[in-house]
Order: sequence, then C-alpha cells, then structure tokens
Amino acid sequence: MNVSVIFERLGPYHHARMAAVHPRVGLHVIELLRRDTTYAWAVETDKRPYPVTTLFDDERADRSTNELFKRVGQELESSGPDVVCIPGWSLPAALASLSWCSARGVPAILMSASTAHDELRQWWSEHIKTRLVGMFSSALVGGAPHAEYVTRLGLAPDAVFLGYDVVDNAHFAAGAERVRAAGEMPAMGDGPPLDARWRGRYLLASARFVPKKNLPRLIRAYGLYRARAQAEGTEAWPLVMLGDGAMRAELEALRDELGLTPHIHMPGFRQYGELPAFYGTAGAFILPSTTEQWGLVVNEAMASGLPVLVSRRCGCADTLVRDGANGWTFDPEDERAMAEVMLRVASDTARDGMGRASRQIVAQWGPDRFAEGLHAAARRALAAPARKAGPVDSALMRLVASVQDRRRLRHAA
Repeated sequence: MNVSVIFERLGPYHHARMAAVHPRVGLHVIELLRRDTTYAWAVETDKRPYPVTTLFDDERADRSTNELFKRVGQELESSGPDVVCIPGWSLPAALASLSWCSARGVPAILMSASTAHDELRQWWSEHIKTRLVGMFSSALVGGAPHAEYVTRLGLAPDAVFLGYDVVDNAHFAAGAERVRAAGEMPAMGDGPPLDARWRGRYLLASARFVPKKNLPRLIRAYGLYRARAQAEGTEAWPLVMLGDGAMRAELEALRDELGLTPHIHMPGFRQYGELPAFYGTAGAFILPSTTEQWGLVVNEAMASGLPVLVSRRCGCADTLVRDGANGWTFDPEDERAMAEVMLRVASDTARDGMGRASRQIVAQWGPDRFAEGLHAAARRALAAPARKAGPVDSALMRLVASVQDRRRLRHAA
C-alpha cells in the first residue's frame, strides 16, 4: 500500500508518527512549509527514514492558490499514492490534496483533532464542512469527542479510527528519568535559577504565549494558590511557564504587578530535546487553555510521569485525565477552581502514584497507536469507492482555499 501524508509543517510530533508508519506502508510525506511563524521548531532533516518533499520555504512564499493546487497536484501525481492522508478540511494544502484525490478517484483519509466545542460553530460554516467531509472515505481522529464530531459532519462511525494525537512517549519517559537520576535543575534562561530544593516540587506550564492559552488567568490563579497555601501554613510551589509569544510583555507585567516575580519563572521557548529537563524536575503540569483541539503537551507530561491539571476545554481531557487518579480537570474561566487544583496536587502525598497512572494511561496513546489507526483507516478507505466531487464541491474547495490564503498573506504581513 502506497500512502501519501500531507502536513502544513513537520515538527517533532509528526516525525515520531511517521517513523511508526514507515515500516508498515510505502510512505511519502509532503510538507507545505519548511518554516513558519507559529512554531519555532528547529529544522531537522537528518532524522527522517522516509521521503519528504517540501513545497515552500515559509508562509511568506510568493505563490497563488492556483500555484499551490498545481504544486500539490504535481507532487501527488509523481508519488502515485493508493490513498492520501490529509490534515483537516480548511488548510489550503489540505483542500488542494482533497481536490486532487476527488479528481483522480483516489481515496482520502481525514486527519482531525477538531471537536464540536473547541470553537464557536456557525451553521453556514458547518454546512460547508459537511460537504467537504463528505468527500473523505475515512478518518483518523484524536479521541471520542473528535470521532463524534466527524460523524456528525457525515462520516460513517465505522469509518472513523482513533489515535491521531500522540507523541513519542519513550522520548519523554527516558529523558525525564535521566534528569531525575542526574539530580540537576534546568537553566531558567536569563532569569534567576530555580533552587534545587524545588526539584520535583514546582508547577510547570508549556504553551505559546497567545490568548487561547489563558495565561493571564493562570498567573492570577497562581497568586490565589499562593495565598491559600500561606493561609494553610504550607510552602507554595514555584511556577515555571515555558514558551514565548506576543503576550510575553503583558504576562511579565502582570507577574510584576501581583508581586509574583520571584515565584514565576519564564525561561522562554525550548526545543524538543530540552523539554524532558523540565518535565523530569517538575512536580505537576498544568494546561489552562480556554480552547484546545487536543493539547499534546499533556501527553508529554504524562509520558514523563507527572500528574496533570487540565482545562475541561482541552480536547484531550476526556481521554487522558481521570480525576483523582492522574490529575484533575477544571473550568478554565474559574480562577479559584484553578487555584484549588494547584493546592490539591501540591499537597497530595500520592503524587508518585498519580504520575505512574499518567504513564499507564498515555501508554495506550503512542506512535504505534497512530500507525495502527492510520493503517486501519487506509484499509477502510480502500474498501469503499473513492468520493468524487461535483462542480459545486470543486469550486467550493478552491473558494475556501483562496479565503484561507488571503488570511495567510495578511498574517505574514
């Protein structure tokens, strides 16, 4: 079976998944961009045991929607896949791939992490999605809420498979254990170091500094947590916030205003290989997003053996978090509730058991699960007739791609 897989940009998560798929099928990966402004991942080309074709250097590339459809079509024509795996239904490259599949009679697999509630849904956009999703033959999605959404959009339940949202569990488990055994603390960048007495006793967050990550509320909730801990006569844990982004100055100002500067560390963005140093020395992980299709940082933390505190708006919450067993979920708009779970995890003497539970749960969601799900979705797609697009649907794909391209150009400017 020859499989082509499309991604906007390859990062560490994609490499782990593709490495698991590679021994099972004839694999060809098409990457739209070598670099983008969303993720500062290092560009790595020496760890790919599978062929990759990159179409454009970055999102500022001077190309039209027609040029994109042409380039994607040429690449798929050259690779000659039996089935094509496509990330979502809105990215221009995804629509270009779906258009090629529908014109050539090649089955398409939808890869999706969307749920019905991760964004405000409009009836007219849902109608468009229904038409687009109807052109896929099967799907690989994150968990049960994601499967429910794509079936609501028209795919048959037996054509939907789980396992899309995974990370390289072994990378984080082994890295975290090495750091714990070494007894060292990670560097905090330009900020003051974190004293070794906090090893295994600090709260860790890792996120882009953008509005949906809800980081101002996290800082305010952390202030409430410290006040609660002091009132109860316990020593409050520090908070380490990995990441960077446009909101950094705002977050630093809020930290200073609340008098939390000595207690909140912001070491900046860290590359993939540096992350286990933080997971391996933290005591618990928190993700407070107001909307999140999945939240792969939760997988990373769980594979590293940490209890996790996760917003109920995160797509992974229902699948990965079991309240009281490996962490807790919370309402991301309730700062007191957020402070309460911080207090709870910092004072819980069963944290080691919660970390072990995290590892046991996430062990079911690794790269092999992705590879099995993709292979099953491919077999299902090949067993059914490929979906053909009519003139209206072909025009719709071009229109949606063109709208998204205009947004890209505005963002790049």
